[in-house]
Amino acid sequence: MVIRVVLRVFLPSGLYNVHCQSLCLLFPMASSDTQVKELEKRSSGQAFELILSPRSKEAVPEFPLSPPKKKDLSLEEIQKKLEAAEERRKSHEAEVLQRLTEKWQHEKEALQKAIEENNNFYKMAEEKLTHKIEASKENREAQMAAKLERLREKDKHVEEVRKNKDSKDPADETEAD
Repeated sequence: MVIRVVLRVFLPSGLYNVHCQSLCLLFPMASSDTQVKELEKRSSGQAFELILSPRSKEAVPEFPLSPPKKKDLSLEEIQKKLEAAEERRKSHEAEVLQRLTEKWQHEKEALQKAIEENNNFYKMAEEKLTHKIEASKENREAQMAAKLERLREKDKHVEEVRKNKDSKDPADETEAD
């Protein structure tokens, strides 16, 4: 099976050989029999015909399909790797525990600070409320004292008016008769 591909490439003059090799690299499934023929050369670009022939069965693939075989490890090397892995696991575990301890400590401090601020708020609110109640009580007592004073003055005034009326009344009665 032969595949024919016609490509039109816009190239500056003089790069024909470079692009022929590049075109062969674009199709890695092609074998070394790949042929590139120049068809047209215009100012707008260059046209190539790329003839791809299938790979032969004897050709070795460029990239192996399976990973390379690892060498056999000795018992000492395996033991060293296991010890290193155990060390990494222990150090990772220690780091995680340290981070968790720091996080818990931070949360504990934040909770303690929140409780402290809450207690301070309650104390301040209680002090303000006590002060307000005392001020209200003093104000009420002052208002009551002022009302009592006005009542006493009214009582005095009423007594004076009665005395004046009583002292004027007998004279007014005799004159009126």
